[in-house]
Amino acid sequence: MSRRKGFVQILMQAQRDAERKKLAQLKELARRQTQAARAAEQARKDYERAKAANEKERARLYIESRQAQVDLQNEELEQQIYLIEHILIEALSTDTFINLESLKEPLQIAPFNPGHLATPEMPPQWAAFLPPEPHGVQKLLPGSKERYAQEMAKAQQLYQSQVEAHRIREAQRQQELARLKAQYEQYASSERQRLAERNKGIDDFKKALSEGKPEAVVDYFTMVLDSSIYPENFSHKAKVAYIPESKQLVIEYDLPPFEIIPEEGTYKYNKSKDVITATARPLTQRKTLYASLIAQIALRTLYELFTADRQEILETIVFNGYVETISKGTGLPVRACLLTVRTSRNVFMGLNLRQVDPQACLTVLNASVSKNPSELSPVRPVIEFSMVDPRFIEATDILSDLDQRPNLMELTPTEFESLITNLFEKMGLETRQTQASRDGGVDCVAFDNRPIFGGKVIIQAKRYKHTVGVSAVRDLYGTVLNEGASKGILVTTSGYGEASYEFAKNKPLELISGSNLLYLLKEHAGIEAKIEIPEGWKDPQQDS
Repeated sequence: MSRRKGFVQILMQAQRDAERKKLAQLKELARRQTQAARAAEQARKDYERAKAANEKERARLYIESRQAQVDLQNEELEQQIYLIEHILIEALSTDTFINLESLKEPLQIAPFNPGHLATPEMPPQWAAFLPPEPHGVQKLLPGSKERYAQEMAKAQQLYQSQVEAHRIREAQRQQELARLKAQYEQYASSERQRLAERNKGIDDFKKALSEGKPEAVVDYFTMVLDSSIYPENFSHKAKVAYIPESKQLVIEYDLPPFEIIPEEGTYKYNKSKDVITATARPLTQRKTLYASLIAQIALRTLYELFTADRQEILETIVFNGYVETISKGTGLPVRACLLTVRTSRNVFMGLNLRQVDPQACLTVLNASVSKNPSELSPVRPVIEFSMVDPRFIEATDILSDLDQRPNLMELTPTEFESLITNLFEKMGLETRQTQASRDGGVDCVAFDNRPIFGGKVIIQAKRYKHTVGVSAVRDLYGTVLNEGASKGILVTTSGYGEASYEFAKNKPLELISGSNLLYLLKEHAGIEAKIEIPEGWKDPQQDS
């Protein structure tokens, strides 16, 4: 898979570089064609021509050139603000789907062309060497026969030497022709093999993607995000993880910092001082623009991912937007999550993004957004990226056969509940395992002793092979209400569907899937576990 990932990424990188280069060229052409740019260039030329004219005319043209420069700077500033305000809208006309089949390269090998070597040289013709026979009076001259015999012998000798030379040249031609033919066949064979491997790699990648293989899913949607074209000064790096149990994609996205919003409000030319100055853009306006910008980027990213997912591999997407910068207060590097949202395909694709207010739209999607993003006031991510990073799962699979690594599916129900109880105890909670006959389905009761944020926590654990049904989530919520708990946590070895996440939204419920559980065991308990389903395993009876 890593080999396939390498050449696909190289191919996509070349395609992205070409698109960005073309876009840069178009933007540069458009800039040069703007009225302000033409006016500035014309004013500069006029000023240069007027150097030999009188001072008054030269001064007038100089002022015009300076004013034209100011007009150009203001136009560029307006274009920058326009892009910030339309980051979302500009992307809605783009189909982000990557047609992997189109990346295949047809076999195009030019026919073998050896040039002049393809044509044999005509051999010497004896008739061209024959000396003229004596005739008429020449026959009567003394020694004519002897001279003719001598000329004939010389002709035969010359002819034989030319025949030999022709034979050598022809052998050399055929030898060179064979060499070039072998070289061509080697090239053609190598090219056929290269294209076969390349196209097979694409086929393998398509198959893995259609089967929802995590590495292929991560590779594909990483390519989608990398193909998104932003202004040059916009950072838009992202990391992607995939939870196959619940068909959930998690994005950790690097948002541009607050400084992306121009401090300048407008440029002005002071004739008396011959200086160009800038008025400050109001701070409140910059904060408003920045809040809108990060909201647009979040919605744009969700749109690009869902639009590219024609096979409907994804059910839900979690977007966590971070800013990494230097704190003005401490001077130290900081990385703050400014926006986090989880949404399903059905909900998001039902939006009319051309008509929404980005921030209001995030409110509808129940996003958690920083109250003061310009000051890096953080929010808690819906899901920590490190908890679902597929690299951890890959590292687990490498050692999956080692005896010291327990398989959670081989534990008894009581042992599994004890394991979960011990895990949350390691995480700092005061835990109590319950008895199955008296707890109404509660496997563990925990107490978070922190003031304000703490309280009673109800924990349920389910060793399932298939997706946990929404009824289990409803039951947990009912138990939380009956117990007067502040939170409920459902832990499973499998995953959850879209309906479960929709029901849990805006409720004090936390859904922990199998990959999350493996991460927590490794991080907090030092247990490198695995989840392998034994043959013949059947889940407990559950409703979907």
